[in-house]
Amino acid sequence: MKIKEFIHKNKLLVFVAVVYILLLIFSPTKALGGFKSSLYYFKEMLTIMPVIFILTALIEAWVPRQVIINSFGKDSGIKGAVLSFIFGSFSAGPIYAAFPVCKTLINKGASIGNVVIILSSWAVVKIPMLANEAKFLGPKFMMIRWILTTMSIFIMAYFMNFIIREEDMPQEENSLGEKQIVRIKEEYCMGCGICIRLSPNNFEIIQKKAKLKEEASLKKIENIEGIMEKCPAKAISFH
Repeated sequence: MKIKEFIHKNKLLVFVAVVYILLLIFSPTKALGGFKSSLYYFKEMLTIMPVIFILTALIEAWVPRQVIINSFGKDSGIKGAVLSFIFGSFSAGPIYAAFPVCKTLINKGASIGNVVIILSSWAVVKIPMLANEAKFLGPKFMMIRWILTTMSIFIMAYFMNFIIREEDMPQEENSLGEKQIVRIKEEYCMGCGICIRLSPNNFEIIQKKAKLKEEASLKKIENIEGIMEKCPAKAISFH
């Protein structure tokens, strides 16, 4: 049963492993070349991803949800789209580094469209990349390509807002299989007990860490945003 669950949760990883095994049997040379390429990118990820995880942890812990909603949320309008474009354009690192950052922003209230803008600009209009593009292909080519690409990014983000909904995004599940709305990050929790004083029916302290009570409704906790804001460690979030 555990093997089936692992395969179900890691379909892509299992598929890649099977491909490597088949290549090793039928074409050892290609398998060795593929393994060397994978090892190179794995080493690259080891140097980049720790920094990204620190960044996402800082966003989770220190950036108030309302700030993200005002800057990147559904009602942020043109300002949100421009901020998303600037954020993606000035970001560094490969595109896979953007995924955990964007997931954190969605959890904090960013809209799907603005996340599309961040991902797209991160991938194809980063400032360092534009400088190299102008050097090798010429400033005129770079400028025209930048204008057309930027237009496409905003058009795509506009339509993605209608096609993809927040409820379509992957959600964490609790032991009862419900989609979790409230989550407590134990690594941040100081066990101060403020959440319990504000909502004793839904929170409790176990081993000096705040926990959701099993009988608490994960779909609706009264004044959850107020509880989140008053948590000094910003350890409470909802999706």
